Amino acid sequence: MDLQDRITIDPAICHGKPCIRGLRYPVETILELLSSGMSIDEVLRDYEDLEREDVLATLAFAARLAQVKRIQPLAA
Repeated sequence: MDLQDRITIDPAICHGKPCIRGLRYPVETILELLSSGMSIDEVLRDYEDLEREDVLATLAFAARLAQVKRIQPLAA
């Protein structure tokens, strides 16, 4: 899956946050729905213009963001 086809970043849409195909659905919103316990099918029922591949791309995008070599605590 080519994430560039599904996840777009445009300064004119949602203040430049990563979105699904420029549809004004920020990746973070879909991740929040999934982490709250919604299934992919439930998300797709609520957001009819999304496709299963969009949700899977959202998860793949988040997985790539989590691939870090080292996490350092923020200074208090």
